[in-house]
Order: sequence, then C-alpha cells, then structure tokens
Amino acid sequence: MELRKINTKDAYAQWEYTTALPADENGLTNQYHGVTFDEYLTRILPEMISYEHPVDMPDWFVPETYFYLWDGECLVGEFRIRHYLTDTLRNGAGHIGYSIRKDMRGRGYGTAGLKMTLEIARNIIPEEEVYLRVNKDNTASQKVMLKNGAWTAGEDEDHYFMRIPKQAAD
Repeated sequence: MELRKINTKDAYAQWEYTTALPADENGLTNQYHGVTFDEYLTRILPEMISYEHPVDMPDWFVPETYFYLWDGECLVGEFRIRHYLTDTLRNGAGHIGYSIRKDMRGRGYGTAGLKMTLEIARNIIPEEEVYLRVNKDNTASQKVMLKNGAWTAGEDEDHYFMRIPKQAAD
C-alpha cells in the first residue's frame, strides 16, 4: 500500500475516483463530481496540483495537498492535507479530509491511509494537534480516527471534532 501525491501520471485513475465521488459524502465535499476527463486533465488537475503552492488565491484560501491511496494498481482512497488552520477550519473541517471507495470500505484502508497521511502532515502543519471533523453518524470514520490516536475535543449537533497529537502520528 502506498500514498501518492496527486500527479499527471495517474491522471485517469484520479479522474475516475474524483468524478465518481459524490458532491458531498459524509461531510467531504467534492466540487469536481461528474466532470469530463478532458476538463479534468486540462483545467482541474493542474488546479488541484497548484493548491499545494497557491498563487493569486483569496486571503481565506489555505494551501492543500491531495494524496491518493493505492493498493497495488488499485486506487482506493483520497486524503487531503490542509497546511494550516483558519478560524473556520479550526472550528470546522480541520487539517485532513478523506474518503475510501465504497466497494473497498471495511478492509482497513481508512486506518492505514490516515496513518500514512498523519506521517506526512506532521511535517507540514504548524499546530501541535491534527484537527479532524467527523459526522456523528459516520461510526466507521470515527473508529479510523480513534485507531490513529484521536480523542474527541468537542461536538456540535452533527459532528464530532477530533484531535490527534502530532507525536501520535509516529
């Protein structure tokens, strides 16, 4: 299993994954649902790659890096690292968002992928804890976070706000 940064070599598999992911699934938003491969290749992929080192973005924009989880030649999940927090992210989505293909869930990919993502995030984010948010009805993702050292820092009506100490990512 490996985590690969978004790239042009894997464009077709990334496009298949990204466009099949619903516009909002368990709180992970996807503005690229259903786009054509040509649009993905010419406009969206370069845009997503540029988010790591953004230029001419609004003040509220936070750099974000996309990674894909692969098991052999099969792309099984997506993990996003937001490089630092704004007040909105601190009280919302946090540093990491992720998803696993529906037909690959329940096999440990979320736990393994989050562990690998935390190892990378430890060297990117300045905060002492990694912030995550999970829907209260998404018990599978809650378990993934807990297996990776998370604790519940708070909640609202629909979400738990989870924290993982950076040293727990070792």
